[in-house]
This record gives sequence, C-alpha cells and structure tokens, in this order.
Amino acid sequence: MLIFNNTTSPSSNFLLTAFPGLERGHVWISIPVCCLYTIALLGNSMILFVIITNKRLHKPMYYFLSMLSAVDLCLTITTLPTVLGVLWLHFQEISFKACLIQMFFIHTFSFLESSVLVAMAFDRFMAICNPLKYATIFTDMMTTVIGLVICIRQVIIMFFMFLALKNMSFQGGQELSHPFCYFADIIKYAYSNPWVASFGGMFFQLYLTGTDLLFILLSYVLILRTVLSIVAPKKQQKALNTCVCHICAVTVFYVPMITLSMAHRLYSSTPRVLCGILANVYLLVPPVLNPVIYSLKTKTIRQTMLQLFQSRGSSRSSGRGLREEGGAEMVGDCHNMNYV
Repeated sequence: MLIFNNTTSPSSNFLLTAFPGLERGHVWISIPVCCLYTIALLGNSMILFVIITNKRLHKPMYYFLSMLSAVDLCLTITTLPTVLGVLWLHFQEISFKACLIQMFFIHTFSFLESSVLVAMAFDRFMAICNPLKYATIFTDMMTTVIGLVICIRQVIIMFFMFLALKNMSFQGGQELSHPFCYFADIIKYAYSNPWVASFGGMFFQLYLTGTDLLFILLSYVLILRTVLSIVAPKKQQKALNTCVCHICAVTVFYVPMITLSMAHRLYSSTPRVLCGILANVYLLVPPVLNPVIYSLKTKTIRQTMLQLFQSRGSSRSSGRGLREEGGAEMVGDCHNMNYV
C-alpha cells in the first residue's frame, strides 16, 4: 500500500503516550482502564450472545442492537493492545504501518457506529410514527439490506480516506497525544500544510457524522410530534421510554467525538492531558455504557440475562446435589458392607 511508504523522516515510528505528564501513575491509572475494558468486552459479548441464542429477540430492533454491540466490541479490541502496552509495559514506539492500520480501524468502526445509530433512529421512528407499516417494512430482508448499505458506505468512505492520505508524507519520530493512532493527532505531523489537512479532515468527519446526527435529530423531532399528539399520558410515556436507550447511546457517542475533534483542531492551547482524557472517553465510554444502558432499560434483555444466570446457578446446584447424593449412597453402602 502506497500510504505506508510516505514517511520521509529518518525514523519511521511514532511514540504513543497515555496521559502526558502522569507517567508515574500509569500503574494506578491502568486499574480503572482495565476495569472499563473488561466491562466493555463482557457486556457487549453478553448482549450479542443473548440476542443470538434467544429467538424472541430476532427482531429488527435487536438486530440493530447486535450490530451496535459488534461495532463496540471491535472498537474496543482495536485500541486494547496499544493502550495496555503503554500503561503496563511502557511500549510507546509504534511503526508507521501499524499506526495507520490502527487509525483506519478506529475511524472505520467509529463511522460504522454512527451509521448504526442512524438505522436505530429510523427503526424507532417507524415503530412510533407508523406502527401499522412497521412489520411490513422492517422485515429480516430489509434489515439485511440496511446492514449491507452501512458496510458499503463505510468502504466508500475509507476508499476516499485512502486517496487523501496516499500522497501525503509524515514526520516520523514524533510523540502522539494518545495511546492509539487518531487522525487529528497524526495529521499535525504531515509535511504538507497541516492546517489545510486538519480542517479538511474535520470537514470530512463533521460532514459524515453531522449528516448522521442531522437525520437522528429529524427522526426525534417527528417522534416527539407524534408522541405529543397522543392523548393518553401512559401511552406517551411508554412511547418515549422506548427511545431512552437510543438517546443515551447517541449522547455518549457524539458529544465526546465532537469535543475531541474541536479540541484537536481549534484550540492549540488545549493541555495534552485533557486531549488524552477526551480521547479515552470517546473510545471507551460508549462501549462500556451501551450494554449497561440496554441491559438495564430493555426489559426483554434484562429478563433473558436473569434467566440465563438463574439456569446456570440451578444447574450448578443440581450438580452439587447429585454429587452429595452419590456420596451419601457410597457411605451407606460402605456401612452396610462393614455391618455384614
């Protein structure tokens, strides 16, 4: 790939940093970070497992939720090696090729999550505003088509991103602001005009995610108009409760992303440690909170998880009971043999 040969610096590596200025506390900082990664991995894996194994959840709403969990899982795995490598082993050096590969994966899954959130907003819009047409429109085939469109859109986006970076040269040996490779952080070390490239990247990102966010806001304006037209207060509350999880997911994804993008490009005086915290919030908080929010607020998923844990607990207790009964029988047999 041509973009991997564009560094003209004597050193073709970058240096990763977790929290600049707090290097002595990396061991202690790694404890909550590891806990967050564990919650993200286990939570999203549990959501996927529950939706796949429970046939009652084979519906469009839960299909989109499984897509969101899969994207969050992939995003977590993408940043996990370098983050723990910096915090635990102080492995700061990363090759130019590996850095660009990680950057492509991070932005691929970030844009995918944005697209999935749009699909989920459209699902809520149809369920509330057109409930009679919902079952006929959102079939399994339609859900598959939406998933394919999301993937094709992402391939096109990454192709244009590849063309934009193909002829750019970067200064190697520079220290990045994060324990992973982020476009706004790397583009500062381009030999071409970094401001043009940086604001071009910001326009590209805001155009894509801004369009997605605009569609989501439009969906909720129409949903709110429909809900306000409902006379019964209980039905209004029930309709709005179905959107709470998605609103939380949209908030925890877009607010940190926009804040981090603006901090990198518009505020040159922003402390590096603040950029590091914002970046970790942007990439860690959504994968951590999404499964927690959906498992707590979605009754079907919560009940399925409780049934799963109860069935495992009962199987363990029954296994122990069988072992105890078997042991008692063996003791009784031994006593009988001694008596004879």
